Amino acid sequence: MPVYEYECKSCKKVFEVQQKMSDGPLTNCPECDGPVKKIMSMNSFQLKGGGWYSDGYSSSGGGAKAAPACGGGGCQGCPAASSGK
Repeated sequence: MPVYEYECKSCKKVFEVQQKMSDGPLTNCPECDGPVKKIMSMNSFQLKGGGWYSDGYSSSGGGAKAAPACGGGGCQGCPAASSGK
């Protein structure tokens, strides 16, 4: 469930609430019962699963190499160009 951050307009307290995306926004502060507004906060995300580093995105160079961007050399030898033909 996402975590939303609110600020009370009366007591200026900033607090976080874990809510479903389908839940409506809070309207009252849990401390002073004053009006609250939802504020934007810094979001974070986590990359989970075994595929991230094995797909060549790690800086250690231990995984598979990422394909070069398409450019002046044509598509000869590109696995994406030869598949499905």
